[in-house]
Amino acid sequence: MTTLPFRKARTKPAGIEGRTAIIDIGSNSVRLVVYQGSARLPATLFNEKVMAGLGRGLAETGAIEPASMATARGALARFSTLAREMQVGELRTVATAAVRDASNGRELIEAARALGLEVETLSGEEEAMASGLGVLSGIPEADGIVGDLGGGSLELVRVVAGTVTDRVSFPLGVLRLGAIRAENKTALDRRVAKLLGDAGWKGRGKGLPFYLVGGSWRSLARLDMHLKHYPLPIAHQYPMAVPRIAELASSIAAMPKADLKAIPNLSSARAATLEDAALLLGQVVKQLGSNGTIVSAYGLREGLLYQRLSPELRQQDPLIAATRDEGERLGRFPEHGDLLDKWIAPLFAGEPHELARLRHAACQLVDVGWHANPEFRAERGLDAALHGNWVAIDSSGRAALGQALYTALGGGLDTPAPLPQLADDDTLWRAKLWGLAIRLGQRLSGGVAAPIKRSELHMDEETLALCLHPEDEALYGEAVEKRHKALAAAFGRQPVLEV
Repeated sequence: MTTLPFRKARTKPAGIEGRTAIIDIGSNSVRLVVYQGSARLPATLFNEKVMAGLGRGLAETGAIEPASMATARGALARFSTLAREMQVGELRTVATAAVRDASNGRELIEAARALGLEVETLSGEEEAMASGLGVLSGIPEADGIVGDLGGGSLELVRVVAGTVTDRVSFPLGVLRLGAIRAENKTALDRRVAKLLGDAGWKGRGKGLPFYLVGGSWRSLARLDMHLKHYPLPIAHQYPMAVPRIAELASSIAAMPKADLKAIPNLSSARAATLEDAALLLGQVVKQLGSNGTIVSAYGLREGLLYQRLSPELRQQDPLIAATRDEGERLGRFPEHGDLLDKWIAPLFAGEPHELARLRHAACQLVDVGWHANPEFRAERGLDAALHGNWVAIDSSGRAALGQALYTALGGGLDTPAPLPQLADDDTLWRAKLWGLAIRLGQRLSGGVAAPIKRSELHMDEETLALCLHPEDEALYGEAVEKRHKALAAAFGRQPVLEV
C-alpha cells in the first residue's frame, strides 16, 4: 500500500511533540481524529464526525449530491482549521469509496487541496488492508474475517497470526443497500451470495469469528447492548451470536423510529440504515460460515497508524503499553507497575498468559487511585478498569482488572456490581488475590522503588514468606504485617517474615 508522508506543521510548541491527526473522508461521514501519546496506542485527544452522506444516491446517479458535497466541504474547512490550531505535527487526509467512485469526486479533492490538505484516495484493496491492520492493532490475537462496512463499500479481510492475508472489496456500502432491497425481497440475499461466491469467499470464514468494523455495525451492537441491558458502555470486543443478528433485524423493523432515536449513542443518521446493516450482516456471516461476531472499535484510521510502526512496536501488547503509559503519567515512580508485577509474580507461577497480562496491567494502573479521595480510591480503580480506553481486553478481562484494583485500593474482598455479570467466580477470586498482593507491596514500599527491589515473596505448601533485607526490617510495621496476614490467609497459608 502506498503511504503518503504526513504534512509537517510549521511550529511544534513544547509538550505536543508526536501529535498526529487523520481526516477520513468516508462515504457516510467525514471525521477528524487527533492522537497523542505512545506510538503503539496513542490516546485520542479529539474526535468529531460530520454525517455528510457522500455515498447517498451514488448508485443511482454516479455522483455526489450537491448538498452532501457542500456539507463535506464545510467539514474539511473546519477540520483543517482545527488541526492547525491544535498544532498537529502530522496530518493525513484519506478518502474511500464515495470519492473513489463518484464522477465528481475530483471536485472534493480539489476543494481539500485549496485548504492545504493533500488527499490520498485509497483503493478498495488499500482500504481493506488498513481495516484489517486496525483490528490487529486493537485485537492482536484476532483470527478470522474482518468486515468493514462503510457507506459505499464492504471490505472483507482475512487476519491470522498478526498478519493480513487475503482481502477484497464489494460495492455493498450501507448507502447502496436500500436501492438493492427495493428491487425485491430476495435481491440483497442473492446479490451478496453472488458477489461472495464469484470472488471465492463463500465458506471462507467457516468456524471463525467475524470482526465488525464501521459505524453502522457498531450501532447495531449498541442496540443489542441497550436491549440486553449490558452493564458496560464500551462496544469494543462485544460479541454477538449469529442467530441474534436475525432477531435484531426483526426488532428494528418493528421498532418505532422514536424508540430507535432514544437509544444512547445511536445517531439518527445511523438509525435510518440500521435494518439494512443488520440484513447485510446476517447474509454475509451466512455465506462466510462464521461462528459469531466480535465488534472492533478499531478500523481504518487505527490501521493507518499501525501500518507506520516498526515490527518491534507492533509486537508490543497494546493493553500493557497503554496501562504503562497511564501509570507513568499518574504514578509515583516510573517503573512502579513493572516492579510490582515482578515482585508478586512468584505467588502466581504457572498462571496462563492471558491472566498474567491482566495482572501486569493491574500493577501498572494501581497508582492511579492515589490521586483520588481516600474514601473513593477503590471506586476510582474500578472505574479506571471498566471505563478506561483499553483494547486487547474483553469484558471478563475488564472485570478481573477492576476487581484487582478495587481490592488493592481498599475495597477488600467484596465484589462490586457489575463484576459478577461480566466474569466468573474463579476469575474474580484470582483477581482478589492479585489485589491483596499488590496492596501489600504498595504498603511495604510506600510507593517508592527501593524496598520492592530489595525484597521478595515466596510461597510453599504451608507458608507465604516476605523476605526483607536487614536494613529494611523496620519497614515491617503494623500496617504491613496486617496486609501480609490478609494475603497469606487468602492463600490458605501462614505468614512468615524472613530477614
